[in-house]
Amino acid sequence: MPGRSECPGIAGKRHESRTSVIPMNCHLCNAPTRAHFTATVLRKYEAVYHYCEACDHLFVNEPAWLEEAYSEALATEDTDVATRNVFTALRLAAIDYLALGERGEGTYTDVAGGYGLLTRLMRDLGFNYFWSDQYAENLFARGFEYDAAQGACQAVSAIEVLEHTLNPLDFIEHTLAGHQSDTLIFTTEVFADNTPPLADDWGYYAFDTGQHIAFFSRQGLTRLARRLGMTYYPLGRLHVFSRKSLPRWKLKLASHKLLVIPLALIAASRLGSRRGRDRTIIRHRTNKTMA
Repeated sequence: MPGRSECPGIAGKRHESRTSVIPMNCHLCNAPTRAHFTATVLRKYEAVYHYCEACDHLFVNEPAWLEEAYSEALATEDTDVATRNVFTALRLAAIDYLALGERGEGTYTDVAGGYGLLTRLMRDLGFNYFWSDQYAENLFARGFEYDAAQGACQAVSAIEVLEHTLNPLDFIEHTLAGHQSDTLIFTTEVFADNTPPLADDWGYYAFDTGQHIAFFSRQGLTRLARRLGMTYYPLGRLHVFSRKSLPRWKLKLASHKLLVIPLALIAASRLGSRRGRDRTIIRHRTNKTMA
């Protein structure tokens, strides 16, 4: 999935709908919702943003513009894609190594992994990371696409993905089942509990890209995790859902801004980079194919 856009577009100015808004129920819990605001997406599509108080969740129902919004796998406005991946890799390395119980020796997958940059960075740091994305081409981690042969994943990451999903609950269930995992580590920006921002007040809506269609508060993520039978561990913009009981103190330690880089480097030094090993694997596969 493409990353987030911080830039609110002028097309996102709030306005009153000229047509009546059809009442609808929440796609997560089926409770009644209310129209929170309407906005123009991609400068031409009128969208109604529905709010569910029971889920503390804001969403667009059946957006008709997604094919156009994803005509390119990476949004042009996503200028922080490289920096975001580098810092996310360091945070994941610290958490995977310290808090998940296997000292980084497990199998991991980055879903909706875009061009594979994060997967490549994680392998460079020593983690047995794989890539998965049905909408993008794997450029940076070719040869390390996830399939069932890799076995169960210690954790699955989904970076800047949840806000792109038509049904976050279905997405999480399908992702964990498909990768035989009990733990999802993801990033998304959240709004204040019970206070979804209006159209002009939050750049994360990203009206000009048309790709952000689902939004949560921290309270909303807690409720979503509960529906999934999971525990929610909030770590700032990074969030962890797990069916396992994870040590909260280790998660907080691993995500502390002063400890992330040292812990990631310790993990990398003990695990050893996979760059050389991966080159050998790719060369062996190529030679076998050409034989």
